[in-house]
Order: sequence, then structure tokens, then C-alpha cells
Amino acid sequence: MHDHLTQGRLTLTPEIADALAEGRAVVALESTVISHGMPYPKNLDTARALEAEVRAAGAVPATVAVMDGRIRVGLDDDALERLASAGTAAWKLSRRDLPVALAVGALGATTVAATMIAARMAGIAVFATGGIGGVHRGAEHSFDVSADLDELARTSVCVVCAGAKSILDLPKTLEVLETRGVPVLGFGTGEFPAFYSRRSALPVSHRCDNVTEVANILRTKWELGLEGGVLLANPIPLADELDADAMEDAIGRALADAEAKGIKGKHVTPHLLAALERLTGGRSLTANMALIRDNARVAAGVAAAYAASAKPKG
Repeated sequence: MHDHLTQGRLTLTPEIADALAEGRAVVALESTVISHGMPYPKNLDTARALEAEVRAAGAVPATVAVMDGRIRVGLDDDALERLASAGTAAWKLSRRDLPVALAVGALGATTVAATMIAARMAGIAVFATGGIGGVHRGAEHSFDVSADLDELARTSVCVVCAGAKSILDLPKTLEVLETRGVPVLGFGTGEFPAFYSRRSALPVSHRCDNVTEVANILRTKWELGLEGGVLLANPIPLADELDADAMEDAIGRALADAEAKGIKGKHVTPHLLAALERLTGGRSLTANMALIRDNARVAAGVAAAYAASAKPKG
């Protein structure tokens, strides 16, 4: 096997470099789910399971992280182990943190925004995550809005998610996405999914029932020169859905707890997810893992359809 391919600050594994050069399907995967999403060694098992899910559905997985002054697109088992065992000691990187982490040689896990940037640099069109960040509840007082939304507005990658994290203000999140011109497509649904729940009573901008239509929308958008991402909202599988009212109650309690402890900024989401896991007896984590795996599977289908749509017909 030849050495890793380097382009500027990027290091691609040979498998990913070859797949991209040949126009085959590749799916980017973020790494905060590994470092900050769950404890070791469950996080390592999840990272491997996500990669296996992408492969089973016919695409090449590209897990992204920052290591030794490089943006790594594709992690071998040693690198996955290193990131998983570091856990929350790894930096949580968004757009503002990427240059800092690279310059000082920090070990960093990429959020939705940073993974989109790396995917775009590498030429990967599709990225699978759990839920995107968005407008936090009470943002009219705190101005706490995730950088993921700005990234979706500017960076041309399709993000497959189970909606926005349900700890957020979903109506405000959708309003900001509309303002920034981001198409929000529902995969087999006309309703924006609410992460642990399939329903939110909030409409998406368009319903897509197959991956070919999604791929056509992506190609059309970018061929028109309309830079920026597309959000594909894929509801949590029916069997893994949690009761919406019970989750809303648990979220309310977790938010009150965070406020009482004075937790702010980028520490809010990890704190809330840990509190929810406690309050639901671990069910929220199981649901989280199930929806991310399903998103990885759907993303692989979209990536394959997108790759096929680039090839001349006949």
C-alpha cells in the first residue's frame, strides 16, 4: 500500500484518495461523536460500526480528525483508538478552532462545521452525522447559535442527519436555515425530525422519497453556482424512537441543571447529552447510536447516487 496522500494541510488515506480520483462514493464522518459523544470503549465500537455501515451500503468511509498538525481524512484503527481513548481531552473543533489546533499540533475531533470544511477540501460531497447544532433555547437572550448553521450556508456538502439535536430550539433553527438559503430535505418525510423523535410538526422545504432525487437536487444546486450545503433530514428508525413527551420532560430537567451549574457555550451540548443519558437510563444513548448508523447507511446511498449522476449516460 502506498503512503498517505497529502494536499496542503490534508492527509488522505490511499483508499480514500483512490476512490475520489475514480469518482466513487465516499462518505465523511465526524469525530466529536467519538471523543465527546460517548465513553471509551463504546465510542470506539461506534466509530467502527459507522464505518462498517457505510461500507455495507457501498461507499468508502472517511472519518475526519485533526492529528499532529494535519487534517486527517480517513483514520486507520490506531488513529481511531488514539482519538477514542483521549475522549474529552481531545479538542472539540469548529471553524474558528481548526487553524489554532493545526498550528499548535493539538489532537482534535471535528464538529459538523469542521467536518464539512474538511470534506469540501477533500472533494467529498456527502457527510453523515447524528444531529446538527442550531439555535439554542433562549438564544434571544444568550445569542447562542451553533456555527454549524453558518457552515451549512457557505460550504457545499450534503449533511445527512436526524434533524437538529432536540435540546435546541427547532423552529428558530429552521428559520435561520431558511434565511441562509439552505434546502432542508426530508428523507421519506414531510416533517422535520426531532432527533430522538420522528415528528416535530415542523415542515421541511421538500420531501424526497429516494436517493436519486436527493443526488439530482445536490447536482442542480451546485451546478447553478449556489454554494452552500443541503440538509437531508432522515428520521430515527421507528423501532428506536423514544417517546417525545418523556424526552421533552427530560430535556427540560437537563437544561435547568445546566443553567443551575452555569454551564455555557460549547460545553452545553455534551453536558445535556450526558444528563439525558442519566435521566433516560441509557435509552437516549442507544437511540443516538441507532440514528447515526441509519444516517451513515442513507448517506452511503446518496453518495453512490451522486457519484453515478456524474457519469455520462449510455
